[in-house]
Amino acid sequence: MGFVHLHNHTDYSLLDGAASIPRYIEKARACGMTSLAITDHGNMFGAVTFYKACKANGINPIIGCEFYINPKDRRDRSPSSEGNRYYHLILLAMSDKGYHNLMELNSIAYKEGFYYKPRIDDETLSSHSEDLICLSACIAGEIPQHLLRDDYEKAKERASWFKNLFGDRYYLELQDHGLPEQKRINPLLARLSKELDIPLVCTNDIHYIEKDDWNAHDTLLCIGTASKKNDTNRLRYKEGEFYFRTPEEMEALFSWCPEAVENTGKIAERCQIEINFPGPILPKCQIPEEFKSDAEYLTFLANEGLRKRYAVVTDELQKRLDYELGIIIQMDFPAYFLIVRDYIHWAKTHGIPVGPGRGSGAGSLVAYSITITDVDPIKYNLLFERFLNPERVSLPDFDVDFCFEGRSQVIDYVTEHYGKDRV
Repeated sequence: MGFVHLHNHTDYSLLDGAASIPRYIEKARACGMTSLAITDHGNMFGAVTFYKACKANGINPIIGCEFYINPKDRRDRSPSSEGNRYYHLILLAMSDKGYHNLMELNSIAYKEGFYYKPRIDDETLSSHSEDLICLSACIAGEIPQHLLRDDYEKAKERASWFKNLFGDRYYLELQDHGLPEQKRINPLLARLSKELDIPLVCTNDIHYIEKDDWNAHDTLLCIGTASKKNDTNRLRYKEGEFYFRTPEEMEALFSWCPEAVENTGKIAERCQIEINFPGPILPKCQIPEEFKSDAEYLTFLANEGLRKRYAVVTDELQKRLDYELGIIIQMDFPAYFLIVRDYIHWAKTHGIPVGPGRGSGAGSLVAYSITITDVDPIKYNLLFERFLNPERVSLPDFDVDFCFEGRSQVIDYVTEHYGKDRV
């Protein structure tokens, strides 16, 4: 496998990334790339969108994040002795386990470590390092920062720590955007690589797609930092350098270190994740003890309700009911029907008027039988398939009207009955 971009910021790197996911995919395909990473600053907001877009275009999605790390303590709000509140660090998921570790780290960073940025620390990293590949990041990374302060021994000490934690999953990251700082530390990173037997990898720290997008990105930075374009002391990136370089451009730029180019492909081959989307996660229904499952209880209620709704249950009615139940159970939605029935039943028994039902949900005989709706779908020749069919991938949606005076009581009931964290 040829060169693969592993350090990339989309527009989910808020007010810093000026490249949309569709443009990343378009450019990667134009360059003939079969793998691509996403490593937004301190978040995974775009991970699922990126994953789906890559899969739809035959590209191997590498899910990652550029974390902010405070080695001392994520909860510490004082600057370090070097003046840094945090360093940058790239983590890439190799598997589903690695993907879940990324999510855990992100949650911890926001819930426990937020100070200017969402931060992790050595402790959290050590507890969630499984199936993650680690890159030392840009010049804002810890190793480059120590090197820029002429503290080679400290850089070596910390690089050794990361190697002990990640083993052969730790890489020293080379970048070259024409910055004097990078020119200065790249030979030192190569020296560290030899002394500690840590492989090198090259990246381009992409923030926009084409060279010509530089000005738009620069304007975005001004908005994010409340600065003006003509301010001399503001954050700015070197013009036309942080773009989506072609593999050929990267190979030429790092011709002095071909193994750093080759390692991008090796890393991509190690990152193979399949996200298993669980579908709707519904609260647990409380059903009578004599029933073994939600499906069994829904079937009982539907058949009992059918006999109450119709004086004579014909073969046609039973066939329609069984058909609908089969689809509902096949798609694993019995709990949804039971939950809606429950709060509608509660409202009706507490003197709160409820509408008869509207929209496609009125086409369900099961819904009519268990009193979710009061519109006879057989009498009006309504279609169940408009509401639910095997091709539909999203949760069905009942449109229910409650009297405005009692609506808040229904919401309070649902909140109390199913849990505040589920409503």
